[in-house]
Amino acid sequence: MSKIDYHHQTVIVTGASSGLGAEFARQLARRGANLVLVARRADRLESLAAELTRAHGVTVTTIARDLGAPDAGRTLRAELESRGIHATGLVNNAGFGTHDAFTNEDPDRLQNMIALNISALVDLSRAYIDPLTTADTGILINVASLLGFQPIPYMSVYAATKAFVLSFTEGLWEETRGTNLRVLAVNPGAMQTEFFDAAGQTADLGTKRATPEQVVTIALDTLDRRSAPPSVVTNSRSLTLLGRLLTRRHMVRVIGWMARRAQNKPAAPAHS
Repeated sequence: MSKIDYHHQTVIVTGASSGLGAEFARQLARRGANLVLVARRADRLESLAAELTRAHGVTVTTIARDLGAPDAGRTLRAELESRGIHATGLVNNAGFGTHDAFTNEDPDRLQNMIALNISALVDLSRAYIDPLTTADTGILINVASLLGFQPIPYMSVYAATKAFVLSFTEGLWEETRGTNLRVLAVNPGAMQTEFFDAAGQTADLGTKRATPEQVVTIALDTLDRRSAPPSVVTNSRSLTLLGRLLTRRHMVRVIGWMARRAQNKPAAPAHS
């Protein structure tokens, strides 16, 4: 495969108001792509759109929307196409996580997390899989996480949603092989973003944080490779290697110990 010519791309980026989503938007615009930016915070979207249009001369459309609502993908596609906007690329970046013992979690908050991290991502992917597959060069990037490679006590639901995204995306990679669609699951480790500032060491496991710029650069460069893999770990790769060396029993206990230490929680009782 040749490198992607982004001057002929219109890419939807979800969760584009800050962090990794905003950086995807900046680097895609720098490469010449027109954009559709989707997030809840309209003021941030408008500010970013003005910045990108001014700097790169691309067309940027903003959609202020909560993607956690049912039928998010189909509704978004219908609205955009009614306005004459036909996307050739999709970056599913929107998502959030919580960090606490499962027994302390708000059930409504957990449902909202699953709706956004999984349901919206699947619905958006399904809504656009056909046009992306038939485009001259289609792009589908789903943001998973390094935390999806193993259970993460005290972030159990969030890590499980990212495990789903990783497995789902790698399956799509195989299903669409031989078409014009390029599919990639991006698995960042700890990053310098609002999410990790809030989650702290529970999420970064004490590892060095990468910048969003570093993560997005690796993701887009990977997508340009002649034989791109179904997924890429952008930073903190040593944690995935640890998972290969330890049994699952020992891996989850090590991660649990690290999480409790970060939160100054008492040690867990011994299991037989």
